[in-house]
Amino acid sequence: MIFAGLSVAFGAFGAHSLKSIFPAESLNVFETGVRYQFYHAFAILLTGFLVDRFPSNTMLTWAGRSFIWGIFLFSGSLYLFAAIKAGMLQLPEAVGILTPIGGLLFIAGWGLLLLASLKK
Repeated sequence: MIFAGLSVAFGAFGAHSLKSIFPAESLNVFETGVRYQFYHAFAILLTGFLVDRFPSNTMLTWAGRSFIWGIFLFSGSLYLFAAIKAGMLQLPEAVGILTPIGGLLFIAGWGLLLLASLKK
């Protein structure tokens, strides 16, 4: 449950350390990344339980992969974007294009979970 633990750590870091550094807009972006990471950490946990119970259902494996990559792309890009907007990183704002790709992976993961449950 590394993703859940990291989301708690990032949330605490944001609330205590970044609050004085980040402007409100950047802090909101950062908090959105933390929130979606936390939600999808639970989705990964659920998927893991289901894979253990139904190991031959490959849609479950792909759902888990979608959630993991969604966290990296969606939440990760929001963390980067918030730091860029706050002037802490010098990267092109084009990293923002990764956010909707990560969101699509989240949606795909939930869709795959639905299809896997209908299959059984």
